[in-house]
Amino acid sequence: MPTLSLLGAADQMQYNHTMSDEYQIEIPPSFMALYTDRRHRLTTSVAHLRARYDVCEDLANHLTDHCRHIHVDIGVDEQDVLHRCLSGLQTPDSGVSDAEAIWIVTRLAELLAWPAPDFSPPSEEGLQP
Repeated sequence: MPTLSLLGAADQMQYNHTMSDEYQIEIPPSFMALYTDRRHRLTTSVAHLRARYDVCEDLANHLTDHCRHIHVDIGVDEQDVLHRCLSGLQTPDSGVSDAEAIWIVTRLAELLAWPAPDFSPPSEEGLQP
């Protein structure tokens, strides 16, 4: 008869059927820095921040197979692959800002376990013939 008492207890339990507004994914500080000012205050709404993070994280994950293929099958250097991705993401039609593009490519390198790319502009020595 213990099953009867368990069934009775289950009938008495109340469940909260409303969903929590709590966002389940932790946004990394590196991404939050794109949308904070010097005083570490958000410069956009939390909803917009979450939406942009979802887009950028999804894009980085989506690009991993493509970049790995270009590197392994075609033989393009890892850093060249990342810089090509950055160039593509920095076009007006990409739908991401320049800062987001840099974050995406940095995250892409992390997902691929490749060295982080150097985004500093080329030195003047490199520009001279």
